[in-house]
Amino acid sequence: MRYVKYFEDIRLADVKTVGGKNASLGEMITQLSSQGIRVPTGFAITADAYWHYLETNRLVEKIKKAMSRLNNIKNVAILQKVGSEIRHLIVQGRMPDDLAQDIVTAYQNLSHRYKMKKCDVAVRSSATAEDLATASFAGQQDTFLNVVGEIDLLNACQKSMASLFNDRAIVYRVEQGFDHFKVALSIGVQKMIRSDGAVSGVAFSLDTDTGFEDVVMIEASYGLGESIVQGLVIPDEYVVHKPTLALGYTPIIKKICGDKKTKIVYRRKGDDITTVRVPQKDQHAFALSDEEIIELSQCVVVIEKYYSNNNNRWLPMDIEWAKDARDKKIYIVQARPETIYGSKKEITLQHYIFTDTTKKEIIITGLSIGHNIVSGVARVVKGVRDIDQVREGDIIVTEMTDPDWVPVMKRAAGIITDRGGRTCHAAIVSRELGIPAIVGTKNGTSVIKSGDIVTLDCFHGATGTVYKGKVEYAVHEVSLKDISVTSKNVMVNIANPDSAFQASFLPVAGVGLARIEFIISNIIKVHPMALIHVDRVRDKKVKAEIEALTMLYRKKTDFFVEQLSQGIGMIAAAFYPRPVIVRLSDFKTNEYRNLLGGVYFEPEEENPMIGFRGASRYYHEQYREAFTLECQALLRARNIMGLQNIKIMIPFVRTAQEAQLVIDEMASHGLVRGRDGLELVMMCEVPSNVIVIENFSSYFDGFSIGSNDLTQLVLGVDRDSILLSSLFDERDDAVKKMMIMAIEGAHKYNRYIGICGQAPSDYPEMIEFLIKAGIDSFSLNTDAVLPLFMRDNKKIK
Repeated sequence: MRYVKYFEDIRLADVKTVGGKNASLGEMITQLSSQGIRVPTGFAITADAYWHYLETNRLVEKIKKAMSRLNNIKNVAILQKVGSEIRHLIVQGRMPDDLAQDIVTAYQNLSHRYKMKKCDVAVRSSATAEDLATASFAGQQDTFLNVVGEIDLLNACQKSMASLFNDRAIVYRVEQGFDHFKVALSIGVQKMIRSDGAVSGVAFSLDTDTGFEDVVMIEASYGLGESIVQGLVIPDEYVVHKPTLALGYTPIIKKICGDKKTKIVYRRKGDDITTVRVPQKDQHAFALSDEEIIELSQCVVVIEKYYSNNNNRWLPMDIEWAKDARDKKIYIVQARPETIYGSKKEITLQHYIFTDTTKKEIIITGLSIGHNIVSGVARVVKGVRDIDQVREGDIIVTEMTDPDWVPVMKRAAGIITDRGGRTCHAAIVSRELGIPAIVGTKNGTSVIKSGDIVTLDCFHGATGTVYKGKVEYAVHEVSLKDISVTSKNVMVNIANPDSAFQASFLPVAGVGLARIEFIISNIIKVHPMALIHVDRVRDKKVKAEIEALTMLYRKKTDFFVEQLSQGIGMIAAAFYPRPVIVRLSDFKTNEYRNLLGGVYFEPEEENPMIGFRGASRYYHEQYREAFTLECQALLRARNIMGLQNIKIMIPFVRTAQEAQLVIDEMASHGLVRGRDGLELVMMCEVPSNVIVIENFSSYFDGFSIGSNDLTQLVLGVDRDSILLSSLFDERDDAVKKMMIMAIEGAHKYNRYIGICGQAPSDYPEMIEFLIKAGIDSFSLNTDAVLPLFMRDNKKIK
């Protein structure tokens, strides 16, 4: 056949004939099937067929004439008129007999192969200038799903050809410098996977928000995959750590159950598709099992490795997948290079600081896309008729962006949507344009009015925040290739797992303090004892909140263990194989009481700062059951996820006898010092720790000075007291002398010692003092690390 090539006969070298998508499908079928990669087969209608169609219908000159009227692609009205006219010309053309015969014959052969009278297929475009390493936008041409029968297939092919002149595609080619009449369109005809009765989604071989390359990121929802791209749902999100996956572990370091209220399915009658509501019980369940998450991640790794080797460089991949409802197997239906981070030559870190110290009014929150902050005029866009209202620097507020909006999105400073997840159209295009977006706000178009001044904060973690008015901020920037200072003794403090991937790019030796309190208070939210003894929680509202948080889990305690282990896992995976020192929970009783159900399990203390906290809780009957869950989470992160770069730090150990009790308690739950390389670290923050450091040295591999509590206890100043705040100073001579004694004592007994307290972050001169005193490492807050390096390299902007 002249105008058709079967996928089995296609390789990457055929990209000029069949386009990037089809060439990739053929490559995977021929080269990766033996490695377990399942790809539904089909055929490509070549670029020659496109030219044959245009020439038969004498369309080239007509299209050129229409295009000659488009002198400015920013003129949306003319762009829309010209594009519509050209698409109409192509769709109204006659399919040449020889081309039609080739398509019908290939379709009949495909139907026979799948033992079907009329095979259901997906019809996708594959432009010959598409999916290059530096040029790829989301949804350039149209896709047609569940196409059945020869007549509908031929009609879909004509529509696909016409979509080469979608408004967004025209703008894209102009901006990429492609000649409209040197870019052809190949069409892929591929057997549909019956995910309408199962699950589908997308996967990336990196973190799409930061470019962190050691993870697979998966999004999943019910039905056909278009619901994710169109932003109809907030899908499940799963993250898997690639290095420990390769070692045979099950490193699912993040699982978020999405808002999967609808799905796209086949119509019961006819051949088209429709959107239906998802049953309540399925909305509140993960769409994929852990086994399927791991299987899919392994497929993604295989594909990435193959394409990277083929290109002699790291080539992250953007993959579409679907699970078949009949055979329950997962199939790869598309794979293309990821173009945002895969083509970057260097990493530049930006650090945003709000300089406005007044209280900020939060309007709404959602999923943050990008890592910056921006202010602008909100422009509520209800539909395509309103897009010409958007001015340069506006913030677009809409239910969900459409591919035809790309020219207008380029004017915007930011985007806010009601719907969508991290791989919806708005998220993908925002990343490619380098502008921040907050998606999935649910009701942004209702609470924000056109003309409002708003500030988008996408810098502080996975949750993006929209503030009222213009909030002043400053930006510090540094390129990592310019950093020359040594970083072997610099570590970082981390609390929020969602900031870990971005922080991992800092040239530091590891994490000196991973605080798990943030995970417990912001993600888990429930007092662990309230999960063990929920019957003791008498407040019906609190009980209902606990039920809602734990509904995905058979046992409520499983919720605590999985969420804590994944939070820890995100941080440990981000810095792997660099050491990550995870501190056991160090809430005070007043802080524990603020957790859901906490009032039923915590005493009220006059001075919680020196009360029932730290080590004293872990072996005490009043908290021991909860500490078991903490140990299980750490054991899971180390042994199931394979993150054995985790060290464990015990806070507020008052006596050596207490150290023994805690170590014995941990050992009873499988956390044995020395087993699988486990190191135990002690916070050196109580004066007794310094005075008799020899007594503690036999129990621990190292120490970390907690300057906050050490200062409090040396000076006798409650660090929570506003009245005494002027007396609280880590630079006091008595405190500094205590630090010197701790460093000398640790070294005398051959133990390493660092500092993770606030002092070096707040007072840069303390760094020089500590280095001179011989400290092995100092751990800074992330906002202090970058200024340190920038100051050294004079890179503050």
